[in-house]
Amino acid sequence: MSELLDTATALSDDGPFMNDRQKEYFRRKLLAWKTDILRESRETLEALANESSNLADAADRASSETDRSIELRARDRQRKLVSKIDSALQRIEDGTYGYCEETGEPISLKRLDARPIATLSLEAQERHERREKIYRDE
Repeated sequence: MSELLDTATALSDDGPFMNDRQKEYFRRKLLAWKTDILRESRETLEALANESSNLADAADRASSETDRSIELRARDRQRKLVSKIDSALQRIEDGTYGYCEETGEPISLKRLDARPIATLSLEAQERHERREKIYRDE
């Protein structure tokens, strides 16, 4: 319950945008997310290392290799996510966090709470996706 209150307090519109309370809230959220990802990665690597690769049945080996490949691709996506989290933490430090890279306008606190690594406002993100779709459809 206190975490919910902290969220409500941190995300209130009282005071200037991206004040110290809001920065601290997002810093903690990003660090917790990064910690979770790194823990999951360690657990995956340990499981892969402990997995027996000496399976006698060819179908079992193929299935195991497929599972391993999927898991490694997921970990690669997580690695890229950690890089985006690190970038967001750097933006908090340099004072640019929470501002749209395209327009310079504040990104809504609700959007940042849902996607703390966001670098574009919702409107700018939608424009970007529409342009992407147009180029993809051509």
